[in-house]
Amino acid sequence: MSRTHTDKKKADIFSKAFNFTKADEVKALGLYPYFKPLTETDGTVVVIEGRKVIMAGSNNYLGLTNDQRLIEAAQNAITRYGTGCTGSRYLNGTLDLHLELEDKLADFMNKEACVLFSTGYQTNEGAIQTIAQRNDEIYSDKDNHACIVVGTLVSNAKTYRFAHNDMDMLRKLLDRSNPDAGKIIVSDGVFSMSGQLANVPELVKVAKEYGARLYLDDAHAIGVIGDGGRGSGSVFGLNDEVDLISGTFSKSFASLGGFLVGERPVIEYIRHNSPAHIFSASMPPANAATVLKALEILKTETWRLDRLEYISNYMREGLRKLGFNVWTSSTPIIPVVIGEMMDCFRFWKDLFEAGVYANAVVPPAVPQGQSLIRTSYSATHTDDQLDAILEAFYTIGVKHGIIDTNGHSLVEA
Repeated sequence: MSRTHTDKKKADIFSKAFNFTKADEVKALGLYPYFKPLTETDGTVVVIEGRKVIMAGSNNYLGLTNDQRLIEAAQNAITRYGTGCTGSRYLNGTLDLHLELEDKLADFMNKEACVLFSTGYQTNEGAIQTIAQRNDEIYSDKDNHACIVVGTLVSNAKTYRFAHNDMDMLRKLLDRSNPDAGKIIVSDGVFSMSGQLANVPELVKVAKEYGARLYLDDAHAIGVIGDGGRGSGSVFGLNDEVDLISGTFSKSFASLGGFLVGERPVIEYIRHNSPAHIFSASMPPANAATVLKALEILKTETWRLDRLEYISNYMREGLRKLGFNVWTSSTPIIPVVIGEMMDCFRFWKDLFEAGVYANAVVPPAVPQGQSLIRTSYSATHTDDQLDAILEAFYTIGVKHGIIDTNGHSLVEA
């Protein structure tokens, strides 16, 4: 006798959600570190759960999110243009502000053209899937940001992932490549969890050897490092050798959105073919005006980059001297390796109670057994705030057996 439709076992697509209990379990222990609402902020000090804490986990690298000049620029844009564009750039959503910003960013990065996207995530996802298609090949660093990974998945191109910064593996993969396929190498310029720089000189060299194009995601590099804040390629004087460079506005530029710069024909192709660009509403006027003012300040107030470099070196060396494993960070992103996930949550909780907010990062964002506290710094942090952060890390590190009082790490590297 054949089974009827009602006899079949029914699978519920929501079962994975109903079985997800990890967050509730951590909340029950009072250790949940995510989605904490800020009720006040001046950039380096925020109010969370009614308490003032030093913010040591923001991507506000230049300290501009509360700058009165940016606030006024945003307010003026709202007065003139309203609160939104109510359409995509492709149709009714282009403002003169967008065009001005694209021109100024292309000029700043010494590239022929620029295209804006509504978020940094969309920039990489939308550009990669558009420029790399079926019969093309993508070579992607395994530590690349999630938006790059998604862009490769939806592109229909053949994607090969090489071990982090492993140029020998990259060469071996390219040795086996299809000589008739178009090839693009994609890498973060600064890796968002480790703060480590990509090996840009070798990436440029490999791309030339194999006739591949090179794409760098400089979300954590533009406005942070390099010549005048021009990113990872400019650290080595190689921006001209990088074919496509993407950036975001949600960090140094104190706003929201993203951009891509490169040769004009390539940018125009992406502008007219990227679904993420064509089918998304454009950046609101206030966001575009904010970025324009931030770019102006970046170019004129060079002390911010100098101060940021000083702070990065001071905190990195300070944490190392205390005995913490900070990997090979060379930027304002400084990871502090704790180890197991629950140990990381406990460390985060004590750090918060001591008046410091940083970010608890656990698998799958990092490998098992390498959960970490991700710290990041602003040009506007004071020396007293930096020392308070170091003092809190020392006290809590000793308490939890992460370091000893002699400046030695007690955690496996």
